[in-house]
This record gives sequence, structure tokens and C-alpha cells, in this order.
Amino acid sequence: MNQSLHATWLNAIHWADDGLVPAIAQDAATGDILMVAWMNREALRLTEERREAVYWSRSRRKLWHKGEESGHIQKVVEIRIDCDADVILLKVEQSGGIACHTGRRSCFFQRLEEGHWQAVEPVLMDPHEIYRK
Repeated sequence: MNQSLHATWLNAIHWADDGLVPAIAQDAATGDILMVAWMNREALRLTEERREAVYWSRSRRKLWHKGEESGHIQKVVEIRIDCDADVILLKVEQSGGIACHTGRRSCFFQRLEEGHWQAVEPVLMDPHEIYRK
């Protein structure tokens, strides 16, 4: 895709004042929501180009290629926007089956039960084993 076409589809996004947009990663096969992160224009452009998820890390203030440290890359099957063009949906194939830095399949592993948050999904891999660096 040439640069002028990139600008056209990126300009359709309603970016927040800080230049970011929320991005939902959804398992392409099951429909399960794996995580929510943030993207800036460059992250979304790189995601489309590479067909692998690239996010903007707000805490580190830099681009973050999902899986760059853990090896748990998200292969992008499809990119969508919502009706207001202010949320990105990535349908992904999650390598290694782990999307969360806690070693779980999904970041949404806690459920509200009787007024308390309860972890209801198992740790598939010890985070210390994932992030040895």
C-alpha cells in the first residue's frame, strides 16, 4: 500500500486528544477477548503492514510489538473499527496461547463474585519463565 493510501484509512480513525485509540485483541477462532491496549498512528500502520500486533505502551512511552519479549506474538487476521471509528478491533491468532503478562490466556481472568474479584482462569506459564530478561 502506498503512503497516500495509508494516510486515507488512518485519517478515518477518531484519535483521542493524546493521539491514541483503544485496541481490543480478540481470538479470531473463539471470539474470546484477550486484551485491551492502546495504539497511535504508527502502531496501527505497523500492525497493518506487518500483520502482527504493535501497540503503544503508555507506561514505557514507546511502540510495543506484542510478543517481542515473551514470544507470544499476535498474528493479525483482521482489523476493524467500531461505528464511531474510535475503537480498533484486532482479530488475532495468539501464539503460545498466552496474551496476558500474568501468564494467562486472557487479561480478563478475574470475575466479580459476591463483591470480590476472583481469579477464575489458570496461569498457563509462570511470568518469571516468560520474562527472563
